[in-house]
Amino acid sequence: SMRVTVSHDKGREEAKRRVDQGVDKLFQTGPGGGPVEVRDQQKSWNGDTMTFSLTVKMGFFTAPIRGTAMVEDKLITLDVDLGAIGKFIPEEKVRGTIESGTRRMLEA
Repeated sequence: SMRVTVSHDKGREEAKRRVDQGVDKLFQTGPGGGPVEVRDQQKSWNGDTMTFSLTVKMGFFTAPIRGTAMVEDKLITLDVDLGAIGKFIPEEKVRGTIESGTRRMLEA
């Protein structure tokens, strides 16, 4: 699995709200910039940690993604299990996509 940590200044509750609303958007753009369809999204909170799963579809390729997002006062830590996607797309590209998506989620 891949760990991505992003700092924030929104306060814990606001950061949690944004993560809750935006986690699917982290995967809506492919690492090549192409569109990705996000399906079957599920999420549940346990305290400050959200567990999520979803399926992404890029062209003919469909793959499940699972992970957790832990929200602290100044940090969000995402642990993402990319499954089959990790075999096709370089980790640095996926990491960059998740980091920039998380920052966008926080800036809005």
